[in-house]
Parts: sequence; C-alpha cells; structure tokens
Amino acid sequence: MIKGETVMDAASTGGGRAVPDLGMLAGQLMRALQEELFQRLAEQGHPDVRPRHGTVLAFLDRDGLRATELAARSGQHKQIVGTIVDELAALGYVRREPDPADRRAKRVVPTEHGLDEIAKARAILAAIERRHREELGEERFTAFKDAFQEIARSQRAWDHS
Repeated sequence: MIKGETVMDAASTGGGRAVPDLGMLAGQLMRALQEELFQRLAEQGHPDVRPRHGTVLAFLDRDGLRATELAARSGQHKQIVGTIVDELAALGYVRREPDPADRRAKRVVPTEHGLDEIAKARAILAAIERRHREELGEERFTAFKDAFQEIARSQRAWDHS
C-alpha cells in the first residue's frame, strides 16, 4: 500500500484484493473462534450454549458475580446481561443467589453444569491458542497477542481521550 493511501483506496486501485481492515480481521477471527469453540462444546455435552452466552459464562468463576460486575467486565448493558442470565438459568447453567456481602443484591453463580461448560470452554480455547502458538512460534505469537491486547485497550478508550 502506498503511504497515505487508505484501505478503501487500496481496494479500488489496480483491481487487486482488498486489504482487510482491523474490524474485518477482528470479526473474522471472532467468528472462526466461536465456530470452533461452540462446535466442540456441543460435541462435549453443551449443545444449547450460544456465542451470546459468553457475555456471562466467560467471566464467571465458582463464586459468581453480580450482574452489574458482569456488565462492566463484558462491556454489555446491564439489561442485556440480565436477559442472558435469564436464558442461562432456564438452561441450567447459572442460578441467582443472595450476595453474602449485601443480602439485597444477587450474585449470578454457575451450577455444576455451568462449571463444566466453563472448564471445557477454557480448555478448548487454550488448545486453540496452543495450536496458533505452535504455528507462529513462541516469539511471534507473544508479540501478536501483546499487540492485540494493546490495540483492544486503546480502542476501548477511544472516547475517553
């Protein structure tokens, strides 16, 4: 690409293949990860879990969290988290319990079925990372992941600067 040329300009010049922008690459990576993760989860006894459920399940541990904390960690609105918690409770993955620190508040706590899904999802994602680490080599993979984290942090802060 020529200095100063945008991704769109590159796509429209010379009839060559468009260079995917950051959003396209991030979306392609997310969809491919989700496809593998949820196919493997279905094969391992969790066919009802969907990508949207990761808004809750990806952030839970054995002790659970308040919905407001899940919303903050996932970057989703509290109402969306509440809807997903309702779905997961109906599927038997989580339950709501009084928060021991504040009996008026509720914690979202994984059931045994939920803990099984969380453990399997983490193992599947670790295996995917190992595969990519082996493909790229330790140094390149570590550099990629560090850069990806830095870009994600920077992008999340775009309107705070």
